[in-house]
Amino acid sequence: MDIARKHFITNSIRIKNGKIFLNKETILSLDPKIDFSQFLKDAYKQLALKYPKYHKMDSLCKLGVLGSTILLRDQDFTENTALVFSNASSSHDIDIKHKQSMESIVSPAVFVYTLPNIVLGEISIKHKLQSENVFFIEDQFNADLLVDYSETLLKSGKASSVVCGWIELKNDQYDVLLCLVSNNGEIPFTREKLEELYRFDNE
Repeated sequence: MDIARKHFITNSIRIKNGKIFLNKETILSLDPKIDFSQFLKDAYKQLALKYPKYHKMDSLCKLGVLGSTILLRDQDFTENTALVFSNASSSHDIDIKHKQSMESIVSPAVFVYTLPNIVLGEISIKHKLQSENVFFIEDQFNADLLVDYSETLLKSGKASSVVCGWIELKNDQYDVLLCLVSNNGEIPFTREKLEELYRFDNE
């Protein structure tokens, strides 16, 4: 008789209000009043990302690469790690910049980022992933969707582990929760636990 395989939240990262938490422990705290672009620069430097391509990305991709790099650092993951992301604003900020650029000369460097799933590609390149990936647009954080889709990938064998979560950016206001889900860990991968992690520093 088959026993259902259990999955766990192996690692989690939260980015909001000038702070970055790894498994609810503060690893970076900057002045929440500094502007968003400066936050991205300071976080890159202080957390020693050492990935020059970061500086050429749009802000949503920078958030994704920043969060995933910290999340996966020192973790055992394979190229079959899937990405299951969501947000409410799609690629809003870069869309606005693209619209403004259309008033003069359209910038290919801006246009290339006018889809939210580009962040999945940048993360895949950075971490050499060759995996399933999907980006959902939801009105609000939807733990049920993230858990259901991630579990489908894990149970089907299409993914050895999953990075799932919420990566919202609108008008330079950012709200990120990413979790590494695998067979290893102590926190059960459930809607309740995912919502608890999202509510952390989000009250």
